[in-house]
Amino acid sequence: MEKHLPCPRCGKPVVWSPDSPWRPFCSERCRLIDLGDWLTEAHRIPDPGGPDFPEGEGEDETRPPPGRH
Repeated sequence: MEKHLPCPRCGKPVVWSPDSPWRPFCSERCRLIDLGDWLTEAHRIPDPGGPDFPEGEGEDETRPPPGRH
């Protein structure tokens, strides 16, 4: 039985198998659009110690603050 998952870019169903060369995307076009979004930082993974978080939020309590070793 084939498993179908939605393309992360457009939502079209994608057959999840080795025969689907662009999986998890439905096409090369969707793959390239997604790659472009990462390269232009439209998609990004936030840094818990970075400026996107209020001070102290998301910091690892076991790690000393920068400059205080």
